[in-house]
Amino acid sequence: MRIVLAGSTGVIGRRLEPILTARGHEVIGLARNGPVAVDVLDRDAVAAAVRDARPDVVMHQLTSLSTGDFAANSRLRRTGTRNLVDAALAAGVRRIVAQSIAWAYEPGAEPAAEETPLDLDAPEPRQTSVAGAAALESAVQEAPEWVLLRYGTLYGPGTWYARDGLMAQFAAAGKVPADADVSSLLHVDDAVAAAVAALEWPVGVVNVCDDEPAAASQWVPAFCAAANVPAPAVTEGERHGWARGASNHHARTHLGWNPTYPSWRQGFATL
Repeated sequence: MRIVLAGSTGVIGRRLEPILTARGHEVIGLARNGPVAVDVLDRDAVAAAVRDARPDVVMHQLTSLSTGDFAANSRLRRTGTRNLVDAALAAGVRRIVAQSIAWAYEPGAEPAAEETPLDLDAPEPRQTSVAGAAALESAVQEAPEWVLLRYGTLYGPGTWYARDGLMAQFAAAGKVPADADVSSLLHVDDAVAAAVAALEWPVGVVNVCDDEPAAASQWVPAFCAAANVPAPAVTEGERHGWARGASNHHARTHLGWNPTYPSWRQGFATL
């Protein structure tokens, strides 16, 4: 297939492109500094690039997270996705595969399934991220065929949670809490594998995360040990209701997706 890969120079995109190419697909990479240099916030430029590429599929792996600016990332998810989806529909693209997040669910007691509503009434600053993800998902679902990959918290080379990543720096400064809040994590290589598989998955939303949602009091000290930075003191208290993690049961049971790193415990050993 001809695939437009938006975000081709990002942490997932740059791993995804050679895999897709090796499988015989023709990949047209879109990024501000990519093979096809396009600012996804420039509506006309995106429309022209997608039209000229004539793709069968658009893969949306765009983020703006290098500086930790969540407002900028939300803007990209809102406006950039809108531009990309409109360009895809105008070019007759049938399928869009897009990256979303697995920590935007409403509060609850158990890890969230795909049917769990998003936390649309969250207060700020969480509201910014949830609203951005919701806008992205709504736009993508306008395509005739779509798959939304709700990724867990990414770790591994090039991510925030790497030996040289932003969170290792924050942890060294004592700014990463080891509290009761639960997360679902995901090695970046497993995120890439899911994106490749999603080319053939049925329409729908899919949680893509490992098997072991865990409180920060468990996984943050393990990450710090792997990154060779001091671990913070474990703090007491109740978790935030939305910090519940997500279940990968659907991906494992119905789609045959199995993470190479089923737990952050094994994955952190590779950092």
